Amino acid sequence: MPEPVLLVLDADPPPRLGRLAGRVRIRHVDGAGLAAQLPSADVLLVWDFTSDAVRNAWPGDGPRPAWVHTASAGVDRLLCPELVDCDTVVTNARGVFEQPIAEYVAGLVLAFAKDLPGTLELQRRRQWRHRASVPVAGSRAVVVGAGPIGRAITRLLMALGVEVALVGRTARRTIHGVGDLGPLAARADWVICAAPLTPQTYGMFDSRFFGLMQPSARFINVGRGPTVVEDHLADALRKRWIAGAALDVFEREPLDPEDPLWDVPGLIVSPHMSGDTVGWRDRLGEQFVAMYERWAAGEALPNVVDKQLGYIPGTDREE
Repeated sequence: MPEPVLLVLDADPPPRLGRLAGRVRIRHVDGAGLAAQLPSADVLLVWDFTSDAVRNAWPGDGPRPAWVHTASAGVDRLLCPELVDCDTVVTNARGVFEQPIAEYVAGLVLAFAKDLPGTLELQRRRQWRHRASVPVAGSRAVVVGAGPIGRAITRLLMALGVEVALVGRTARRTIHGVGDLGPLAARADWVICAAPLTPQTYGMFDSRFFGLMQPSARFINVGRGPTVVEDHLADALRKRWIAGAALDVFEREPLDPEDPLWDVPGLIVSPHMSGDTVGWRDRLGEQFVAMYERWAAGEALPNVVDKQLGYIPGTDREE
């Protein structure tokens, strides 16, 4: 029986797959060569998870891999109608990014509450200006996205004494439905997006939404860039509808040096790094190798994405 073919859509540095040596034929490919290689692959590892190459190459002729794994939480850059409708199993990197992203969000909340950006700017100007800071304990947060990232954010903020309302696609137990989002956001000090990108979440944070928020509130997005209408957020900050915002994800990445978002008052810009702690690529590689060993043994794969929904469906405790 021939060895299975593992096709890797590469990014630098490449994944460490040494444990699979001798058990699988590994072929590395870039976006331009992906379409020609897909028919011969049994498994596709999307290591370059910032690429749209899979979505562009999948509709071609010939057989397709039985399994596609992306080294990311989001799958929106992969999915096209042909991939959604076929029998190929899609998995993601659930389990790697939750705690780092939660820590990043907690850091942003503390930075805003204690005005660390203002302190650093005053230090740069050599100005001594005493101010009172905002207490974190007792403040209110709304976390949009009830998946594992949103729940990890909720746990960490609650440990800081924040009252958190978690919003998911549908209401159940301690999770609010999207119909509750407006009233909750109107009372919140922090609104945090950790939602996947779906037709329902695309552009959901717009002028109407920012107009609901309190003037003292802050908005944070660590989910997917296109959930936010960036021009509307910039306008809301310039008009002081809200006190501040932080974006770690954007509609177009990397953010162009000339993009006006860099200069929006009260906005913290970070380069899609909230989930990336030291050694994160190694953890992604180790996760895939463990999953491949299960697949090769005929065992059920974890982290299987519902391609119709665009994320991993959950129980009544998660989404």
